[in-house]
Amino acid sequence: MSTSALTLPPRRARAELAELLSLAGPVIAARIGIMVMGLTDAVVVGRYSATELGYHALGWAPTSILLTTGVGLLLGVQVMTSQAIGEGRPDHAGLILRRGIAYALQLGLVAAGLLFALGPALLGALRLEPDLARGAARALQVFALSLPPYLVAVACSFFLEATRRAAPAMVIMWLANGLNLLVNLLLVPGTLGLPALGAVGSAWATFGARTALMVMSLVYIARLPEAGALGLFARPPRDRQAEAAQRRIGYAAGASYAIEVGAFAGMNFVAAWVSQLAVAAYAVVLNVTAIIFMAPLGLAGATAVLVGRAYGARNRHEVVRAGVLGLAVCAVLATVIALIVWPGARLITSAYTTQPELLDLAAGALALCTVFFVVDALQVVAAQALRARGDVWLPTAMHLVSYGLIMAPLGWFLAEPAGLGLNGIIWAIIIASFVSAALLVGRFAWLARQPLPAG
Repeated sequence: MSTSALTLPPRRARAELAELLSLAGPVIAARIGIMVMGLTDAVVVGRYSATELGYHALGWAPTSILLTTGVGLLLGVQVMTSQAIGEGRPDHAGLILRRGIAYALQLGLVAAGLLFALGPALLGALRLEPDLARGAARALQVFALSLPPYLVAVACSFFLEATRRAAPAMVIMWLANGLNLLVNLLLVPGTLGLPALGAVGSAWATFGARTALMVMSLVYIARLPEAGALGLFARPPRDRQAEAAQRRIGYAAGASYAIEVGAFAGMNFVAAWVSQLAVAAYAVVLNVTAIIFMAPLGLAGATAVLVGRAYGARNRHEVVRAGVLGLAVCAVLATVIALIVWPGARLITSAYTTQPELLDLAAGALALCTVFFVVDALQVVAAQALRARGDVWLPTAMHLVSYGLIMAPLGWFLAEPAGLGLNGIIWAIIIASFVSAALLVGRFAWLARQPLPAG
């Protein structure tokens, strides 16, 4: 990697760091808001009933795979909007958004239909206890209904972030979280004369919050004073090549997200084979680590916006600097988080449950998870930076190796045949995260020495 690409006067270096952090702050807060919605569900349901928490976790797992895949498929909105602005063509942003919204609606309807129709049968075929499968199936079908509005909201959020309007997206997300909490408190335990719906009530709260998120996002974008300059309502000639490029970015990211989240969600079923207590404990651990992961994911999004703009301007040194800066800041942040979570694991998990056995198991597993926090952060920043600079498919192949070919079978082996139970699943995640980080950061370092392709 050329040192000239990284060497800057102190004032310029501080300015670039400030630019990254000013963009990353609202993006991180918005990403955390996404997971706080899940945290709210898990905390309210877990404190109501450990059994209902198991239903919630297993009902959520299949929807989370399709949801996260859909988010990846829409990443082209963020990348291409950033590149269009870097190229000096902000008027193309509205067209990119409209394509993204139409695509999001199509994806959401197909995913919801598949899950609603086939989800219960899928759960019934996974060697689960009959009561566990039935309870999870009811929650899964309601979660499925919220996929179309949520994916439309994601397309809007990517657009706002790429146009440096991450703060409004953050505010809208947290307003939706407030609604989610209110409806959870009404429906899960049953208050104000309403019946106690447990995990199903939490799923309905998620549906209402995601629908509100979509509506607020669309209204805000439609009322932007810069709507004309961004081409939000213009109708230029159809560009099939640009459409294909936008989908291609999404295909790679969606496949990558599906592999990674599918492997993590699949561990819910491995944990269920271990014991019902193990699946509840893994639900707690997965929820906490997913919230923590939103910080590096937000930094990854901010890094991708800056890398995408530099790539659109065909400035190789700016591409390298933006990527390296994002990796460095993310490593520091993840280290700080790990040093906080490790001694505080029991206190954190106590927010989810007061059941002693569940608390002991979840706290020990969460403390072990801190081993992979830094490398997991590095791999997501590197992957986003690579896609923003035009390296679309290789990060997906690297995720397939790390999480599909290594983590998934290793998790089953360590948990069941090796007898390590929940800790075996965590060790598989640790090993896969180290492999993923080594491959992706190494790829970014190699490309940093290569010239950018012509525009």
